[in-house]
Amino acid sequence: MKDTLAIRGIEFSSRLWIGTGKYRDFEETAKVVEASGADVVTVAVRRVNITDRKSENLLDFIDPKRYKILPNTAGCYSVEDALRYSRLAREAGVSDMIKLEVIGDERTLFPDTIGLLQATEILAKEGFIVFPYTNDDPIMARRLEDAGAAAVMPLGAPIGSGLGIRNPYNIKIILEAAKVPVLVDAGVGTASDAAIAMELGCDAVLINTAIAGAKDPVAMAEAMKHAVLSGRLAYKAGRMGKKLYASASSPFEGML
Repeated sequence: MKDTLAIRGIEFSSRLWIGTGKYRDFEETAKVVEASGADVVTVAVRRVNITDRKSENLLDFIDPKRYKILPNTAGCYSVEDALRYSRLAREAGVSDMIKLEVIGDERTLFPDTIGLLQATEILAKEGFIVFPYTNDDPIMARRLEDAGAAAVMPLGAPIGSGLGIRNPYNIKIILEAAKVPVLVDAGVGTASDAAIAMELGCDAVLINTAIAGAKDPVAMAEAMKHAVLSGRLAYKAGRMGKKLYASASSPFEGML
């Protein structure tokens, strides 16, 4: 089933996007990416050396010709830092795409939505393809879209929590209003969470900790691949309506 996702003229063959933090080493990261079937790999500009190609870095293990590298501004707590690392990644020739994070609280890692909105507007005007990580607020999602975001990435639950989609109703409201793709980012804990996000109608899911924190990350990556495919197919198939009472699956007509 060909079901590509297009964002700003760029086609993505997989709707599962993979983060690269928290793995034992680059070798394990590469195995996970391969098992996931993902073609988008996010990399924290602050934490992983991807701008200096003279020393060993992640791009020695994940071929930029095969995968779309999505730099992110993880660990940035100010607009200024997020802008600096975004520009650094582009100047190093990594990508014009940026997963934008402006964190507002060290304990919860919830986004600073005011700063995020400011940074999105600035980077969009500079020609970046901006993917902002935000909370599950439909109003903020709309404002980010108006500011030039190429997609919006609401959290399902706090980063690294594994709690799953805590508020599917807000996600549904975001989906109903959005004119840009919606990707769930953060909170997925296991394959069923990824399937739920896709069944709601999300365009893709970005996962890191749920895979990196599994007992067998490579196996979990493959499980997530199947979950995203299954959830997407179920969404396109259209689920049956919920009913309060039983409804016989076999007709009564023609009974002996």
